[in-house]
Amino acid sequence: MACAAVMIPGLRCSVGAVCTQGASLRLTFSALRHLTLTSIMKSKRKTDHMERTASVIRREIVSAAKVCGAASESPSVKSLLLLIADQDFSFKAGQWVDFFIPGVSVVGGFSICSSPRLLEQERMIELAVKYTNHPPALWVHNKCTLDSEVAVRVGGEFFFDPQPAEACRNLVLIAGGVGINPLLSILRHAADLLREQANKEHGYEIGTIKLFYSAKNTSELLFKKNILDLVNEFPEKIACSLYVTKQTTQISAELKPYITEGRITEKEIRDHISKETLFYICGPPPMTDFFSKQLENNHVPKEHINFEKWW
Repeated sequence: MACAAVMIPGLRCSVGAVCTQGASLRLTFSALRHLTLTSIMKSKRKTDHMERTASVIRREIVSAAKVCGAASESPSVKSLLLLIADQDFSFKAGQWVDFFIPGVSVVGGFSICSSPRLLEQERMIELAVKYTNHPPALWVHNKCTLDSEVAVRVGGEFFFDPQPAEACRNLVLIAGGVGINPLLSILRHAADLLREQANKEHGYEIGTIKLFYSAKNTSELLFKKNILDLVNEFPEKIACSLYVTKQTTQISAELKPYITEGRITEKEIRDHISKETLFYICGPPPMTDFFSKQLENNHVPKEHINFEKWW
């Protein structure tokens, strides 16, 4: 997502405070409103994250966080593991965070790609940030180190959070590029629900999950191993089709069974329409617009079509 101008003054949280005292930034409603309005006024971009999401509900908690892991997911994308200080911080699979960086007068908007279970068990969330010239992304790629301290606040209306008594649903996830991030969170959450079923724990009974994921080439298909590991763990429940639009090198033997050279087609999506199926779409605006419109034209109820645009 895009970014906006805002400062969190005095964000200084020691590692000890993060780990042992649960130090966090709890801002009042008026302070949050002031931060948002200030961000919009300072913004110079119409596609600014804070401006575009100004009307979106956010949680009140702004939690301090510490970078405890980092990796290159592709030539242009870096993932971060964040240790979350506030024990009351929570999110739903598919949501994003406002990302506050001390000394950087711009707020990032990054989708969480980990499952809620990781936060519950280890107090961590994972983000994956594409390189751009926006200050938060530049900071992540060029200045962020282990033990760097930031703050995060959850927001977003794009999520999958079924309750135990709800009807069983199939999921179709349609991702373009870095739009895989919130859908990976949903996929990982679905896998956690399947594990609960396998262990005969009481909880939501989920149907099948199909992921359609398109990128420029195989090096830009993020989290390939994680996705295929889930497909292999639940072969009767999780399936994926991967697409590359500008592949110039040979495709590995491991990936070849899953790869199609070209774009995701309307027919492939249409074949998965049923009254029990929910659709989640995340990618560039033309892609999300195309598939959401096609689903509507094929009489899928609007409440079964969920989409998020990445700019």
